[in-house]
Amino acid sequence: MPDRPTSSSGRPFAGRPSSSRSGPRSPGRGRPRSSGSSRPARPAPPSDLELALDAAAEAVAAEPTPADVTFASLGLPDRLVSALARRGMSAPFAIQTRSIPDALSGRDVLGRGATGSGKTLAFGLPLLTRLIGGSRRRGAPRGLVLVPTRELAQQVQDALAPLAQALDLKVMSVYGGASMGRQIDQLRRGVDVVVATPGRLKDLIEQRECTLDAVQVTVLDEADHMADLGFLPAVQELLDQTGPGTQRLLFSATLDRGVDRLVRQYLTDPAVHAVATAASRVTTMDHRVWAVQHDAKSEITAEVASRPGRTLIFVRTKHGADRLAITLRKSGVEAGAIHGNLTQHARKRALDDFTSGHARVLVATDVAARGIHVDDVDLVVHYDPPADHKDYLHRSGRTARAGASGTVLSLVTSDQVREHQRLRERAGVEASAQSVVPGHPAVREVAVSGEPIVLGPRSVSVARPSGERRTGSGRDRWSGGTSSSGRSPRPVRTA
Repeated sequence: MPDRPTSSSGRPFAGRPSSSRSGPRSPGRGRPRSSGSSRPARPAPPSDLELALDAAAEAVAAEPTPADVTFASLGLPDRLVSALARRGMSAPFAIQTRSIPDALSGRDVLGRGATGSGKTLAFGLPLLTRLIGGSRRRGAPRGLVLVPTRELAQQVQDALAPLAQALDLKVMSVYGGASMGRQIDQLRRGVDVVVATPGRLKDLIEQRECTLDAVQVTVLDEADHMADLGFLPAVQELLDQTGPGTQRLLFSATLDRGVDRLVRQYLTDPAVHAVATAASRVTTMDHRVWAVQHDAKSEITAEVASRPGRTLIFVRTKHGADRLAITLRKSGVEAGAIHGNLTQHARKRALDDFTSGHARVLVATDVAARGIHVDDVDLVVHYDPPADHKDYLHRSGRTARAGASGTVLSLVTSDQVREHQRLRERAGVEASAQSVVPGHPAVREVAVSGEPIVLGPRSVSVARPSGERRTGSGRDRWSGGTSSSGRSPRPVRTA
């Protein structure tokens, strides 16, 4: 009988036999109840995969990474270790310490790590190492990283490209909204690693400018978000175009919405590594709930947003993001907005302003926020309630990154109190609750919180000509942002 995949704690889980990468999908778990029931659906019991991930995280907590572990001791080549040192990185994070040796050995890896845990290098370093010494073919990358958004594609490329250069490897990103002609030109000249959103990569394959038959290592990053955006069929189609012996590394915060089936279908005897359980991800956050009157929400938010620290505010709709950002700017708060109706140029400008401190406040919708990875966000505000407990955890995870602390504040009106309480219970979150009005002592306390930080350089960008045609598949064409109003912001410290 073939071995079962095991976690870093040694606990096996029931999975597809390791002798086959294909075959029928496993039946889904946690399907919603019939709409005829008036009771809310009970949470599905954890799958064996989830239990293995939790066991792996518990093993990490019980046996912290030894202080003497280095990138060199993990088996990475000297040139790569030197490149990491030049960038100020000498000690690996826990997820890197656990997963890199297995990935270097050629094993498939299933990983889970909270935002800021270092998972990009956890898959990126072994990916680059395993490609050393190979030859480039026109339009035929040997490494593939699939990501859900163009912003994450750019972030992964920015992290890996300088390290790849030290190994004489080339990394490029492929996503909608950017020049397809330029991407085709890079592919024709030959690259080693392509970091891609599924939609644009499919477009390039259909135009015969890219083939996946030479791929040796495939990475799926934020697989749960790809499921959220409906990309799993495209992901499966792309994985089917890689060879049967391709190494696969999959990282995901959750295993529902089809990710569980993806793991069982495409990963063979994976090593399982995790550095945080679903519950432990919220332990470094101070969760607060304020009961507010609906007509006072924007005034209270403006008071809170005037704080010197960096603040991220979540709303439900695109129009709501624009309206709130305008309201905040009218009250003297430098605020940008980010949502799916805005251009890539505008979204990049908003993120750059937020990162540099020229806009200390960013108002975001849930989908757009998946591309936000900014340090020193010490306050997250749920202006509108999230759709479910997982969105609550994802939103909240924009603060308290990499072990830092942060505050999560929910503004709840009288008709939302009961539902929000159920949501927090499912998220495993305990929160302090109180009723507030504008000027309340609790509001004033938050309004002066956060360490003032020094202003960073402002990005210089060229506006898109009004007649320029947008390129790329609509399957991954969400982006946008707004710049701040031009008023002089308070000093802030860059991340």
